[in-house]
Amino acid sequence: MTLTPFGLWPSPITPEMLGVKLRLNDALFDSDGENLVWLEGRDGRNILVTQRGSDAPRDLSGGVKVGAGVGYGGGDFTVHRNTAFFAGQGRLYRVPLEYGAPTPITPAFGEAASPVVSPDGKQVLYIHTYEGTDALALVDAEGGHWPVRLASNADFYMQPAWHPDGRQIAWVEWNHPQMPWDGTRLMTASLEGTALTNIQQIFGDVEIPVFQPAFSPDGRSLAFLANDGEWDQLCTVDLVSGERKVLVDGASLLEPAWIQGMRSLAWSADSTRIFYLKNDKGWRSLWVVQVATGVSQQLDIAPYTWVSQVAASPTSDGLLLIASAPHIPERVVLWQDGKMQIVRRSSAESVNPAELAVPQPIEWPAPDESVVHGLYYPPTNTRATGEGLPPAIVNIHGGPTSSRTSTFNQVAAYFTTRGYAYLEVNHRGSTGYGRSYMLMLRQKWGLYDTEDAVGGAKALAALGYADPQRIVVMGGSAGGYTVLNALEQFPGVFKAGVNLYGVASLFDLLQDTHKFEARYTDSLVGVLPEAAERFKDWSPVLHAEKIKDPLAIFQGADDKVVVPEHSEKIAAALRANKVPHVYKLYPGEGHGWRKTETIIDFYTTLEKFLKQYVLF
Repeated sequence: MTLTPFGLWPSPITPEMLGVKLRLNDALFDSDGENLVWLEGRDGRNILVTQRGSDAPRDLSGGVKVGAGVGYGGGDFTVHRNTAFFAGQGRLYRVPLEYGAPTPITPAFGEAASPVVSPDGKQVLYIHTYEGTDALALVDAEGGHWPVRLASNADFYMQPAWHPDGRQIAWVEWNHPQMPWDGTRLMTASLEGTALTNIQQIFGDVEIPVFQPAFSPDGRSLAFLANDGEWDQLCTVDLVSGERKVLVDGASLLEPAWIQGMRSLAWSADSTRIFYLKNDKGWRSLWVVQVATGVSQQLDIAPYTWVSQVAASPTSDGLLLIASAPHIPERVVLWQDGKMQIVRRSSAESVNPAELAVPQPIEWPAPDESVVHGLYYPPTNTRATGEGLPPAIVNIHGGPTSSRTSTFNQVAAYFTTRGYAYLEVNHRGSTGYGRSYMLMLRQKWGLYDTEDAVGGAKALAALGYADPQRIVVMGGSAGGYTVLNALEQFPGVFKAGVNLYGVASLFDLLQDTHKFEARYTDSLVGVLPEAAERFKDWSPVLHAEKIKDPLAIFQGADDKVVVPEHSEKIAAALRANKVPHVYKLYPGEGHGWRKTETIIDFYTTLEKFLKQYVLF
């Protein structure tokens, strides 16, 4: 290996390579178990794709832009009896899997998500939002009649499901100020024509979140995930007796429901087993539990360390998953009889896996002596080495109720192959470490996350993993908010900061953000006017004069979650105070990058910034 300064290693990963990577969002079986349908993102557009057996894949969605628009999206499509139904451009469409163009079945107003087709194929249940009102809605599968609102009394709805008899449905709902990981209600009802009767609340309340109701194929049981304590449970309810049984307990099973259409469990075709996913501090495994006995068994998914969107074949024990590992970009994979078959790759996978760092969990104490968690990626490159200690990127995830896991991390790979150490901080408030850990951030957002970012940097230095004089703090959205607070409250700890569409004003966030997060600050910071002092203390824009370290700011011009004014106000303060900075506003981008040209420009600009203000 060549002796090359850290941060300047010849990397096998270029910005252009990251710009052409596909996004693999979801995959489903058709009713016959033969046709596969998945959604892939290409250069800012989502395309629906189908494949049958060994036939070549075929695009389905034509010129229609696929993408559900409720909240952060998700729940984009479903498939039933050789027909796909998908959300896009504010309406629902249907398209045959064999041939034909997409045709709309709902009018173009509001946004739609999570379509599910009735067992007889005649009706589609879905989530709809229009002018601030969310609803559980119903439309005929041919689109011959106007859609009907079935329920709209709750503030939010997700995860609708049909009973095999076609006369019962289930869904999850919740109200402000709860978020779906705080507390939700699992509801069932009978469907009489276009009206709901016998509406029942099965489980959940303001402090018990419920996730993904799924009727058994034989119609006898309803399965769901819930949190009624420190850890999560997989439960079933007997639909005749009403008896609730806990099949799995004491595990991390729920992901925070940031988007529609998330799936962490699936019934077997014969209704005797339930497949489910379990998270162990960032490593996710596939399990199956026997419904009759409650006995669970782990299934082999090697070489993958993170899987999501589990979908079961209706005719066999086959499973579709989105799978990845630190050295494997996302793939659509088919699990069958203990073997994993690759259906679709998200990239050319041209980088030698030996070039990619494998994370290791690390911990460090917070100021209150609680344990903070992170994933550390060492600098890794087969062609270069360095002397001394490397520079480091301390990355803060968004949310803030989220976490970083052992999935493929292209940002970490980009930096570690160049000679940077890289740390993903799962600060107090992150999910996957028990409910108590997640609840720690309540009324502490802006304090605990900032302390943990600084603690992560100090831990890298103390462990000898990074040069304490060349550590960068980076984050997007809520992570960008932490970046700004860290630079203000702890000047000099970080050599520089990188803020991607970060929250700058808690007051503006409360006024301008979308409906989904409109009351999120109630739990994270407090309720106005009582919490006014915390809003002032933890709003970076009100203390921007304290920023002295160089800062790079990146913002989407069409962002509806954190509107551009947040970044523009910070950039204006940096200009006024003559602080070295870069500000990039990307037209046509929202809350994150989708366009190839944006991704290339972002990495190119960021690398120049780091060379100027961190490496030299």
